[in-house]
Amino acid sequence: MTVWDDLVGQEKVSGQLEAAARDADALVTAVAADTPLPEASKMTHAWLFTGPPGSGRSTTARAFSAALQCTSPDRALGGIPGCGFCDGCHTSLIGTHADVQIIRTDLLSIGVKETRDLVRRAQLSPAVGRWQVIVMEDADRLTEGAGNVLLKAVEEPAPRTVWLLCAPSLEDVLPTIRSRCRHLTLRTPSVAAVADVLVRRDGIEPDVAAAVARATQGHIGRARRLATDERARARRAAVLKLPLRVDDVGACLKAAQELVDAASEDAKQVAEETDVKETEDMKAALGAGQGGRMPRGTAGVMKELEDKQKRRKTRTQRDSLDLALIDLTAFYRDVLALQFGTDLALANTEMQDALDRLARGSSPEATLRRIEAIAACRVALDRNVAPLLAVEAMTMALRAG
Repeated sequence: MTVWDDLVGQEKVSGQLEAAARDADALVTAVAADTPLPEASKMTHAWLFTGPPGSGRSTTARAFSAALQCTSPDRALGGIPGCGFCDGCHTSLIGTHADVQIIRTDLLSIGVKETRDLVRRAQLSPAVGRWQVIVMEDADRLTEGAGNVLLKAVEEPAPRTVWLLCAPSLEDVLPTIRSRCRHLTLRTPSVAAVADVLVRRDGIEPDVAAAVARATQGHIGRARRLATDERARARRAAVLKLPLRVDDVGACLKAAQELVDAASEDAKQVAEETDVKETEDMKAALGAGQGGRMPRGTAGVMKELEDKQKRRKTRTQRDSLDLALIDLTAFYRDVLALQFGTDLALANTEMQDALDRLARGSSPEATLRRIEAIAACRVALDRNVAPLLAVEAMTMALRAG
């Protein structure tokens, strides 16, 4: 299986990247053989992958990075780089290649310090591979200062360094950066394509794969999680019952509290899994004595770690809430489809009775207002409004219609 098989429903993008990988291979081969460089090339030093959540931005970037490091002998016979089996492809895909740096953050933003470290790395020549590749999966989380630091690296690239940036949309990246990148837009894969890959690659039962692909409307990661995580299915089922519970003010406030509490519990679980080990490892690295007594001068380092863990917990809670709001949006989208009598496939067929009841009991205008209330809640959370306050405002709006 080649690395390009991981790009579900992205045939056009795959073709462009395959051509670029061929030219990248030709460039490195020409330099190594001291022969004239190809006159025209589809390869460039900076790429920007955009697309909606679930479209596979980071998967595409990883596949391209693997193709750039591919060492398959088939290349000499005209094969496309990215065999998926050689050491270069394998280590790139699993994140252990010495010349492929994959940057993702579980915090709210990527700061100047982290970006400067990346820029310094980008100036190095490849250690063992064919290219120095830096994959930034959350380029939209760069602070303004970090973006300006990155800009200089993109403006003046090292000869064999490639930047692969991923973001939801062009507007999420500084104009000065995106103007220096080659832009590729990914689309949401079809429900059938997602179901097919879950069956082939993950061994999911066809009926289950079809149901979760339909429920997530083509989001590969969420579909896989729903198919394999019982807690995720239970949480989603609870969220989809919320529209049936907002009959009075008290019920609205209770539903909001439960939604926020569930997100807080998710954040707490993640913290329990990572924070304790992270703290113990840091103490050991700093030379903590018996009884956990820390050496002098290390308080600042521990405080920095605590702040990082706090920011990570905040993001985890936000992400969990946002996931619930996406499920709610899909629910009301189904209601709207029934109200307009379209032949659009429903995402939540298991809630057919509830959908029919709400569709008959309200107007399309009210449903649209409810969808707008959910969108407003997502914006409020993104602007650091207190989660409980934002969700309470939303549930009250859902009741009012």
